[in-house]
Amino acid sequence: MASIGEQIRAQIPYQRRNAASLTLLVFAMVLTLSAFAEVGLARDGVIPPGLFLYGGGLTVLAIASFFVQTKFAPYADPLLLPLAVALNGIGLAMIYRLDLDTSLVKIKAQAALPATKKLAEDEASASGQLMWTFVGIALFVAAIVIMRDTDKPDAKFAVSPKTMQRYTYLVGLSAIILLILPIIPGLGAEVNGAKVWIFIGPFSVQPGEFAKLLLVVFFAGYLVNKRQAMSLIGKKIGPISLPRARDLGPIMVIWVFCLGVLFMQKDLGTALLYFGLFVSMLYIATQRASWVMIGVGLLAVGIFIATLLPFMSHVNQRIDIWQNPTPYFNGGCMVDDKVVPVNPETDIYKKEAAANGELGAGFRVCGKMGGKYADSAQLMQGMFALGEGGVLGKGLGQGEPWKTPLSFSDFIFDSIGEELGLTGLMVLLLIYALIVQRGFKTAVAARDPFLKLFAGGVSFVLALQVFVIVGGVTKLIPLTGLTTPFLSQGGSSLMANWILIAILVRMSHDSRKPAPQAIQDEGMTQIVSTR
Repeated sequence: MASIGEQIRAQIPYQRRNAASLTLLVFAMVLTLSAFAEVGLARDGVIPPGLFLYGGGLTVLAIASFFVQTKFAPYADPLLLPLAVALNGIGLAMIYRLDLDTSLVKIKAQAALPATKKLAEDEASASGQLMWTFVGIALFVAAIVIMRDTDKPDAKFAVSPKTMQRYTYLVGLSAIILLILPIIPGLGAEVNGAKVWIFIGPFSVQPGEFAKLLLVVFFAGYLVNKRQAMSLIGKKIGPISLPRARDLGPIMVIWVFCLGVLFMQKDLGTALLYFGLFVSMLYIATQRASWVMIGVGLLAVGIFIATLLPFMSHVNQRIDIWQNPTPYFNGGCMVDDKVVPVNPETDIYKKEAAANGELGAGFRVCGKMGGKYADSAQLMQGMFALGEGGVLGKGLGQGEPWKTPLSFSDFIFDSIGEELGLTGLMVLLLIYALIVQRGFKTAVAARDPFLKLFAGGVSFVLALQVFVIVGGVTKLIPLTGLTTPFLSQGGSSLMANWILIAILVRMSHDSRKPAPQAIQDEGMTQIVSTR
C-alpha cells in the first residue's frame, strides 16, 4: 500500500509553477507598495518618497530572488517566496510608518533635554531594515545556489540538505556554542532583562536565531537514528502508552539543557521554543502522543522550578504581569510578595524625580526599597492599541502606534493591529499558516526520512515562534522576548528566517521534481552466437 508521501507525490503535477509564483509575487509587491502609498497619503496627502526608495528596493530584491529560484529550483513550491516577500514588505512599510513618527517624537524630546544629554538610540529605522532585507535575501539567494538536489551532491562548491546529516553532532555542538556566546563577559550583554545578544563593534547579533536552525538539523539527524528505539512501548497506563524508561534519557537531557538556557540567559521564550521544537520533532519521528504529554509535563515542572529560585524572580514577575498587569503599569516594585506602585503619579516617585531627575526614578526608588522593579506599560499599551484598532483598524498612518514601547520590534504585531485591525492581523496569521502548511506538505512528500524531519522541524519552529510572540503580546501567555518573523525590526531574525525559507524552497523543489526515468531499450536486443 502506498505511503501518504507517495500518494501526495502522485497527485503533484510535475510541472514548473513559475508563472503562478510570479503572479503571486507581483500581488505581494502591489500590496507592499499600496501600504507605503497609504502611509504618505494619510499623513501628508502625497505619495511618500519612501515608496520609491524602500518599496522599489524591495521590488528589485524580490524579482532578483525569483529569477534565481527559477533557475536553480524550478520545481519549488510557488507560494513560499511570495508569502515571505509579502510579510517582509508589510513589516518594512510599518517600520517606515513608525520611523516617520518616532524620529519626530525623538527630535521634540531631545529639544527638551539639556544639550549635554542625549536620548538612547531606540527608534524605528526603515533604512536599517531595508539593509537587513537586502542581506537576508542575499543569504536566500546564496543558499538556493549552494544547496543542490539530493541526487546531485557532488556539484562543485555545493551541498544538499541531506549533506548536513553527516555532521549531526558537529552541528549540535555549533548550536550550543552560539547559545553560550551571549553569557560570555565582554561579548554578551543583558538587554531588557535577557542575555540573548552579543555586540561586535557597532553591530548586535542574536545568535539564538541561527542556533534554532542548527538545532533542527541536530534533532533531525539524531531522531532518524534513534526513532525506532524511542517508538517502543514500555508500560500502558489506561489508554496511554508510555515509552521505556531507558528511552527517557534524550528528552531529559534536552529538558536540562533548556533549563540551563532559561537560567543563564533569563529568556523564557527561547527555552520554550527549543524544548517545544524537540518534543514536536520527537512526535513526528515516533508518532507517539505519550511523548507530547511527557514534554508538556516536564515544561510545567521546569517553569515551576524557575519560580522557586531566588535568582529567577523575573520569571515570577512575568507571570504576575500576565495575570494582573495593572499594578505594574508605568512602574511597579515587588517587595515581600507585594506589588508597590512606583509610577509617576506616586509621591515617592515625585520625590525621587525632584531630587535626582526623572529618568529612572521608579527604578531607583524600587532599589532603595529592596524590591524588584518591573513595568507593564509595554503590554498594556499594546493591548490598548489593539482595542483602538477594532475590527477594521484606524488605517495606515492614522493611528498612534509609536506610543507603545518597542512598537517596531517586540510589539509590531500590536502596532499593525491598531492600524489594520483584527482583519489585517487575521490576514498576517493566515500568511504564516500558509507557509507552515506548505512546509509540512514538503515534509510529507519528501522521500528521505531525514529530510522529512528536517522540513517538519523547520516548519514547526516558525509556527511555534509565531504562537509564542503573538500569544505574549495579546496576553494569551506570559510575554517573552522572541521576535515576529519577517515583521520585527532587526537583522538576526530577518537573516535566519530568509535562510529558513531557502531551505524549504530547496526541499520543496527536491520533493516536487519528476523522479529520474529509467533508460528505455532502443529496439530489439541482438543475440550473437560465438559458436
